[in-house]
Amino acid sequence: MNNFIFENTTKVYFGKGCVKEYLACLIGKYERNIMLCYGEGSIKKNGIYEEVMEILASTGKEIYEFSGIMPNPTYRKVLEGAEVARENQIGLILGVGGGSVMDCCKAISIAARYDGNVWEDFWERPGIIDFEPLPLGVIVTVSGTGSECNGGAVITNEEKKVKGGRDYPQCNPEFALLDPSYTYSVPKFQMVSGGFDTLSHIMETYFSEPDGDNVSDDLAEALMKNVIRNLRVAIRNPEDYTARSNLMWDAAMAENRLLKLGKRTDFQCHQMEHQLGAYTGCNHGAGLAVLHPVYYRHIYRDGLVKFKRFAINVWGISVEGKSEEEIARAGVEALAEFIREIGLPVTLRELGVDESVDLRAVVDSCVSMQGSYRKMTQDEINKIFQEVQD
Repeated sequence: MNNFIFENTTKVYFGKGCVKEYLACLIGKYERNIMLCYGEGSIKKNGIYEEVMEILASTGKEIYEFSGIMPNPTYRKVLEGAEVARENQIGLILGVGGGSVMDCCKAISIAARYDGNVWEDFWERPGIIDFEPLPLGVIVTVSGTGSECNGGAVITNEEKKVKGGRDYPQCNPEFALLDPSYTYSVPKFQMVSGGFDTLSHIMETYFSEPDGDNVSDDLAEALMKNVIRNLRVAIRNPEDYTARSNLMWDAAMAENRLLKLGKRTDFQCHQMEHQLGAYTGCNHGAGLAVLHPVYYRHIYRDGLVKFKRFAINVWGISVEGKSEEEIARAGVEALAEFIREIGLPVTLRELGVDESVDLRAVVDSCVSMQGSYRKMTQDEINKIFQEVQD
């Protein structure tokens, strides 16, 4: 394995009833004013908003609400939130939602205490945080991104048509409350796309060097099998607590930095989807589902040993009568079939991306990532997008 240093500062409270049990005492140490951040209103329909507000009211804190955080949160929304935080002398940001809410809150935590250009200094290029971002706590209502256990935030700059992510350990939530029952009301498509995002995170760490025996790959295989199994169960019964709790913890494990220890990681597919999202606003997990099998068909020969292992250990592909290449390709096709089985799109058209989108502009905005088994050229990225059109 490669050398590494590991630290994760987020304290996780997991299980049914954890919000009622721990939230009031957790926010007690922070300054009086709390900024409650959430999305476009789903928490008001499923009862979570009322439950959280009742707990917050019992603490005597002054609560300022910041709502309307959209999927693929924008830099403009980050700046809007930072202004609210500064004007009201916020002591703690409390994000309630899924990955988009959590990512936006992390960026706000930086912007609220930084006077310069946040995009240019922290997202366009890696920045150095030599100050304390505004403290952040999160309550997860949609699992998938794993944003609750890292400092990563993916933000879209609408003017520049760039969707970019950075991971700053200083932006790790100080606490994360994970109640699997909070995810029961999530619509099927959103639940499935979130689960596939988790699977994507694991695969993109797994399909990278080193390929020799290592703990990270063994953990990755177990997690991938767990995601696949429990997505199938949750589709059949959305209120299966065991399935929902497994999916929620899978997401956190996929992105709490543990799997990445000693690995190079290959986030080429994520980078391509980010740019597709920057131009179209498409659902992130669904976009990944469209791109992943085609991308892997392009590179599996370059990582034959690992793709063969993926086919056998994750999908149970029989090796009898097959060459190494046939086994590896069968694993990729099993992934593609699973995507169809769980109802995610397999083409850009099914994703809602039509001829009005300038795909060449999307391709030209993509960059080649370093961890891939083969470095992508713009021409090959273009081929991938062309192959998933219809």
